[in-house]
Amino acid sequence: MNCKELSQTDVKIPEIGLGTWNYEGGVHPLRTGIDLGARFIDTAESYGTEEVVGQATKGIRDNVFLATKVRPRHFRRADVIKSAEQSLKRLNTDYIDLYQLHWSNYLVPITETMAAMEELVEMGKIRFIGVSNFSVREIRQAQGALSKNKIVSVQVRYSVVDRTVERDLLEYCQTNRITLIAFSPLDLGMNNIERYDRDDILGQVAGEVGKTRAQVALNWCISHDAVVAIPKANQSEHVRENCRASGWQLEPAQLKVLDQGVHFRQRGALESAGRRLARRIVQTFGRSI
Repeated sequence: MNCKELSQTDVKIPEIGLGTWNYEGGVHPLRTGIDLGARFIDTAESYGTEEVVGQATKGIRDNVFLATKVRPRHFRRADVIKSAEQSLKRLNTDYIDLYQLHWSNYLVPITETMAAMEELVEMGKIRFIGVSNFSVREIRQAQGALSKNKIVSVQVRYSVVDRTVERDLLEYCQTNRITLIAFSPLDLGMNNIERYDRDDILGQVAGEVGKTRAQVALNWCISHDAVVAIPKANQSEHVRENCRASGWQLEPAQLKVLDQGVHFRQRGALESAGRRLARRIVQTFGRSI
């Protein structure tokens, strides 16, 4: 398993990790991934998978890079601290390697939230601070609210068929040496990817390199500088397949063929702004009831 540096921390993390959103596989697939070198597991307090992650890392905690997230409704200082402590209990650990803000909260000042995150670092309960589903503007605001620490990662959806991050976020992360953690790097599954890949470009490249379509799609994702991927797999055989997407590289010509031949979606600025506005409205309404 190849590794990449997490931002500018000198800490190396696997370029293929283990995602646990909608995960139902239990301990064994996670342990399989860990044994194969995917020693980076991502979860969240809202996923309901922190307990199983804690079980999978029991006895080998210091050999695994653990990441989890605090949900927006807990962005007040006291709630951030409480959420972290509860995650620590569920994960059965004394520290969290990467603690991430799951989404932006437009009702809580980012200065209050980031101060709480830095307090957790000072307490030794978390090592690094990251964000998830943040825009470039929101990342800048969050970084501006930090006094002693740097945002080391941003977790966003990225795959060969969803390239919204290429509009501005990917370049921003590469320029500022922020690790981009790609969730859903196989989109909603290979069946969905194949709907976009009408000419079976993935299959053609897979035949050339002797890999599966999923492995080619994952390798395409991690071929980008500063990008690691966290596919979710409920079965050990799929974990093994995903892990074998690392340790080799697609040729530049093959990457170009995939870039040009696989159809993809990319949300524009107006659509992204509309999504943020909708989230703001939901958060405001939620507070009022």
